[in-house]
Amino acid sequence: MLLPRTGIGVDVHAYASDDDPRPLWLGGLFWEGERGLAGHSDGDCVAHAAADALFSACGIGDLGTHFGTDRPELAGASGVTLLGEAARIVRAAGFEIGNVAVQFVANRPKFGPRREESQRVLSEAVGAPVSVTATTSDGLGFTGRGEGISAVATALVCTVPAAPAGEPA
Repeated sequence: MLLPRTGIGVDVHAYASDDDPRPLWLGGLFWEGERGLAGHSDGDCVAHAAADALFSACGIGDLGTHFGTDRPELAGASGVTLLGEAARIVRAAGFEIGNVAVQFVANRPKFGPRREESQRVLSEAVGAPVSVTATTSDGLGFTGRGEGISAVATALVCTVPAAPAGEPA
């Protein structure tokens, strides 16, 4: 019997310091005029949480396992590129992706007007539906104080049935 599998991913990034400003990449989109996030790659915690949820659902490690900070070639890498590669790794491990859902917590940017654009970019990277929602923390915690952004994602995958012996896969 084939049963779906679910996974959870979490990612958190602090805003970049004033001494080392960075552009904001969030949900696969560039946000002109917004303070960027610190990180080894582009800091897109929405894309990173989505990738981590995919790895979690399949039981094949996590973001650090596949794209760790010990890989200098990934410095500044696009979160969308990493998410697309995560989807490729998941499929190569014998899974098909049902969907990914992500919610991020931040005071800024105002996400609603660009939600569909973000979902389109991320869904194209994954090759399956990706939904993104945003919320605030009502002034509580590091996100409420405007120190960074956090994201939580879930993913649904199913194992791809093996072809019967003697038939092409």
